[in-house]
Amino acid sequence: MKLTTRSRFGLRFMVNLGLNYGKGPVYLKEISQKEEISEKYLSQLALFLKSAGLISSVRGIHGGYVLNRKPSQIRLLEVIEALEGDLNLTPCIQDVSQCSRIAVCATREVWLRMENALKEVLISITLEDLISIYKGKAANLSYHI
Repeated sequence: MKLTTRSRFGLRFMVNLGLNYGKGPVYLKEISQKEEISEKYLSQLALFLKSAGLISSVRGIHGGYVLNRKPSQIRLLEVIEALEGDLNLTPCIQDVSQCSRIAVCATREVWLRMENALKEVLISITLEDLISIYKGKAANLSYHI
């Protein structure tokens, strides 16, 4: 199982918005340059995040994108599911009618435990946690000439 670039780039997008939380809207162009992600792709990600109610766009000369809630109130599970959809590892987890062997299937229990563990990790981490990690890493960068 691999997460797509939607999730990887979408989280970077959200971290950038979180770094600017309370300071006003952020231009996609600014995030695009900082994260080295195309502005066009960021605009596509923004649609998913807006639909999920995680961000809003602000029009006008001082427009851009903002978070709809504090970073401490946004769980990574919400962001990933907004970008990827449900994180069901197999179809039978959500809908038992997808498999005729459900009554005797031993592997379904493994997939269910894996899915639950993944969701537990993602729900335990907030956007604020990621921002703190980012700030810690950025503070440790040093330049030598």
